[in-house]
Amino acid sequence: MRITTLFVLTIVFFSSCAKPIAKFAIIEKEDKVPANVSFENQSEKAESYSWDFGDGNSSSEASPVHRYYLSGKYNVTLKAKKGGKESKLTKEIYFDAPEICLVEMKTTLGTMLIQLYDETPKHRDNFIKLAEQGFYNNLLFHRVIEGFMIQGGDPNSKNAKPGANLGSGGPGYTIEAEFNPDLVHVAGALAAARQGDNVNPEKRSSGSQFYIVHGKPVKEDRLKAIGERAGLNYSPDVIKEYLAKGGTPFLDNGYTVFGKVVDGLDVIDKVAKVRKDGRDRPNKDVKIISVKVIK
Repeated sequence: MRITTLFVLTIVFFSSCAKPIAKFAIIEKEDKVPANVSFENQSEKAESYSWDFGDGNSSSEASPVHRYYLSGKYNVTLKAKKGGKESKLTKEIYFDAPEICLVEMKTTLGTMLIQLYDETPKHRDNFIKLAEQGFYNNLLFHRVIEGFMIQGGDPNSKNAKPGANLGSGGPGYTIEAEFNPDLVHVAGALAAARQGDNVNPEKRSSGSQFYIVHGKPVKEDRLKAIGERAGLNYSPDVIKEYLAKGGTPFLDNGYTVFGKVVDGLDVIDKVAKVRKDGRDRPNKDVKIISVKVIK
């Protein structure tokens, strides 16, 4: 019995001193950004883990999922640790850039992926500039009207007290209008807010404030009548899209549409349906947590 006991203790001793072995596999990866990547930890004899995703972010989860926003090459490193010992493994991953200009808007009610149109370069470049500066982070959707739109981008809305008068703030400049008959106010459209015609006859856009169309169903005869009054001859494709999605066509040719939500339309519904005060400000703040440029 004594010999057997010593034998067992010896096995435990050597096992506890064994060096961990870092192993992992990439089990789900998209080719283009934005991309979620699932990592499967296959390490042996490890007690804790440290991940470096190669983009400045890290994790201590065993098998994390990480989101990449920029195209290019990344070196992903896993360190497997046990006691004072560790081993590491590095693998290279690569992502192509998206074929269209995209930004990701994360809000307290969900995340939207938004395409910015190349046909409106002044508005596209300005939105990208502000996003990269972090301008939109922690601003509110300060004006919300169900069946119409959700509006944000007023810098005065950051940390605004309940009842504060919002909607007049901006970066100190406006943008020349960029109207396009094929870029219209269908549900999900991203457009620039602006001051009224009486003080802004050129219909110049706010430097930062925007709205996303929630909209209502549209009938074809009503759509054509609106188009005639606005001097627009809607194409068959535009008519088809309006009939399928609804929108706010009475704003066409009056406000610059410079993008659209391509994923996360349900977030618009969630924001539009919140309870508001008499100024259409949500009773409970709906924040833009961040806007990240995908490239």
